[in-house]
Amino acid sequence: FEAVLQNNVEVKVNVLRFLSLEMEELGAIKYEVTPLNEDAKIGLVPYLDGDIKNEDTNWDDQFWETLDVSTTEQDGFIQSRTMKTNFHVCTFMRSNVYLDNVQKPIRPIVKSTSAKIEFDYNTTVKKGQKFAVCKYGGYTVDRNHDKNGLRLAAEKALEKASELGFDQLLSMQKRSWEKIWDMADITIKGDEKGQQGIRFNIFQLNQTYLGTDARLNIGPKGFTGEKYGGSTYWDTEAYCIPFYMATKDQEVARNLLEYRYNHLEKAIENAEKLGFSNGAALYPMVTMNGEECHNEWEITFEEIHRNGAIAFAIFNYYRFTNDFSYIPEKGLEVLIAISRFWQQRATYSTLKNKYVILGVTGPNEYENNVNNNWYTNYIAKWCIQFTLDCIERIKNEFDSDHTRILNKVKLSAVEMDKWKEVADNLYFPYSEEHNVYLQQDGFLDKEQITVSDLPKSQRPINQFWSWDRILRSPYIKQADVLQGFYFFEDHFSQEELKRHFDFYEPFTVHESSLSPCVHSVQAAKLGQMEQAYQFYLRTSRLDLDDYNKEVHEGLHITSMAGTWMSIVEGFGGMRIKNNMLCFKPQIPKEWNAYSFKINFRGQILKVNVTKHETNFELDGHKDLQILVNDKLITITPNNLITV
Repeated sequence: FEAVLQNNVEVKVNVLRFLSLEMEELGAIKYEVTPLNEDAKIGLVPYLDGDIKNEDTNWDDQFWETLDVSTTEQDGFIQSRTMKTNFHVCTFMRSNVYLDNVQKPIRPIVKSTSAKIEFDYNTTVKKGQKFAVCKYGGYTVDRNHDKNGLRLAAEKALEKASELGFDQLLSMQKRSWEKIWDMADITIKGDEKGQQGIRFNIFQLNQTYLGTDARLNIGPKGFTGEKYGGSTYWDTEAYCIPFYMATKDQEVARNLLEYRYNHLEKAIENAEKLGFSNGAALYPMVTMNGEECHNEWEITFEEIHRNGAIAFAIFNYYRFTNDFSYIPEKGLEVLIAISRFWQQRATYSTLKNKYVILGVTGPNEYENNVNNNWYTNYIAKWCIQFTLDCIERIKNEFDSDHTRILNKVKLSAVEMDKWKEVADNLYFPYSEEHNVYLQQDGFLDKEQITVSDLPKSQRPINQFWSWDRILRSPYIKQADVLQGFYFFEDHFSQEELKRHFDFYEPFTVHESSLSPCVHSVQAAKLGQMEQAYQFYLRTSRLDLDDYNKEVHEGLHITSMAGTWMSIVEGFGGMRIKNNMLCFKPQIPKEWNAYSFKINFRGQILKVNVTKHETNFELDGHKDLQILVNDKLITITPNNLITV
């Protein structure tokens, strides 16, 4: 950009920065200023600041305790730890100065306080001359190094960065991104806004998480803002895993599953605090380390459907990869603990002669403390049935694992019979009048006013209405019943989906970032392509166009995976059925063509859809059979197939 300063000096500023994919602890910035109309005295000040408060904290808490601040001629180090978790970090930087791309020995004025370091570089720059500072910075953490060796590890990282230099680090970065884009890119012809949206989303997803470490997960805001504090939600399992399964090696998705396995003991402790027993697990709604971080009871204690998403992710991984081995190795222990929770959480109602689940919050967080949320009950039933099916298969095919696991968790046939009793007799609210499952007991008691009757001046309602008014309204924040129809699509007919979509979507305000993508996929399945396209635009450009007026809090990273789903599962119609990849391609009228790639069980399938045909090309080692519009197609490697 160009700017005119207060003394009428005109300057051109070029800034280039990146988070290294090759050196994961390192980021690099090149900040270059050029005076355009006269010589100028210019100062550039790289800094480290350890005195930071989280914007999302309720009480302006200080999370960091500074342990040490130190500098050399060109390096700065701040060592600190978190107050609660005792997480040790060394934040570091090194800066080099350049005039017309030649490094100069300009010594900075060093300013150091108890928690901040500044290197003030001041020099006179001639008209047209480029004055630049290259800053290498980053973090070493006791997750990867001994806490007493963090400074030494930081020094080694800086030495390596300096040896490589900014330009070589940038070249390495470009090569790494070329590999990512080659696999993950989606191209759209004829719609610049749509193309920009999906590429922005794909970039942010890969910028946030690459899947090399099972100790890490995906925060809803990634690293783009402080809302939610970088914690993990159920979004990962419900929305992100499909994207990472299809665009990365399957080990990446497996690492996301292992993240929850690694937190299983904490989930059991969490359930015990709420009165559950016998190894029942309730995974936290929000977590950094397996402990519950959320502080609102109607979410922490009641939004228990999150357990279901974690179980569904295990199923979804197996369905896509055909890798059942994860379940006897680790997944079954998670499934058993979750099934124990569901059995204990259900209550037998003598009035209904059914089991009920009372006092919950479903995916629609504009309803709290309701009874028999249909989605929660349905996924509870499914979890128990899936767990029992897995136990039976492992008994038949992995006998030693079966014995080991059942002995470890002390699971008996009597307990499994109790699970089955609950699953077979759960209550699901239903309206005979509307011929739909009800979101929860009493939903029809609300005044049935649709979103079209809401003045635009009152949207989003969470910024203009009191919670009392929201909770009394029929408005739905995001897919709730329809979330169940998305997960368990094969359980329902097309006609049932349409009936429920037409009933619930008019009440849905889509004020969760997770809402438009599910509705886009389902609208496409129903052939309502204009509606599907509008939902796609909303999910893909949610942050670019700030639909919900909250982008200042950070980007909606986890819902960005839903943008990918809108194209691949929605317009492309991709599903896994009967262990086979299936497609029912459609194309929005605004597009001329679109293409994507799928990494399916170690083979790369390229799909290109136009207004008249769909092309498939396989980069792999053996033939692949797929279904296209219910017709069996055999694709051989390196041969183009047109349908």
